[in-house]
Amino acid sequence: MNRKEELVKEVVELIKQGGIVAFTGAGISVESGIPPFRGAKGLWTKYNPEEYAYIETFIKNPEKVWMMLREMYQCFKEAKPNPAHLVLAELENRGYLEGVITQNIDNLHQKAGSKKVIELHGSGESLVCLNCGKKYRFTEEFLKMFPCPKCEKCGKALKPEIVFFGEPLPEEALNQAFELIKRCKALIIIGTSGVVYPAAYLPYEAKRSGAKIIEVNPEESAYTESITDYFFKERAGEFFEEFKRFLEG
Repeated sequence: MNRKEELVKEVVELIKQGGIVAFTGAGISVESGIPPFRGAKGLWTKYNPEEYAYIETFIKNPEKVWMMLREMYQCFKEAKPNPAHLVLAELENRGYLEGVITQNIDNLHQKAGSKKVIELHGSGESLVCLNCGKKYRFTEEFLKMFPCPKCEKCGKALKPEIVFFGEPLPEEALNQAFELIKRCKALIIIGTSGVVYPAAYLPYEAKRSGAKIIEVNPEESAYTESITDYFFKERAGEFFEEFKRFLEG
């Protein structure tokens, strides 16, 4: 058994003790076909976030922002959970994982079977009218409405319940996340750079509360040298394929 296998085995034994929380970012979904917004093929290469991703822009010109949102939804439609999503759901099912805190809006954790998912940046699965507050479950029919989907009650533009730049994080989700973090025994960080605040504070809070930090990232992050106890420099899907063998072994 090589050094990496020994470390994976250590992590498996740590996780089997329970009290685990996962903290995920865009990197976990790359192998599902969703490029990070800031990545080489991400939406920000085509749509300037300064122009398209701010709440003020949506309020002034929702039709323009919906051009970008349609492409985003197309990416989500074609994506399927990868081994990382599936293993996290299995860990929850076995009673080891307390929940997933995600910065993603793609719903892949839920599709994989995870039940306790805290979405810090909202979800594309619902739409809301900023004028009257009426909410709608997202369906593809909304994408056929041009120039943008409108509220059937007041006729104003509908907005996905995702957090745009210039909007605060949902207070309830943030509070739930901190509650999970403060009592976890180990935190698995997957596919996040640790530079998007306030979400990026959470792993530091876990470390302060005595949790072991396990990080799976293809590149080093803001956490790697500062708080990480176990660092696996690889893609999430590949790592969890190997992890699953040890879990079942």
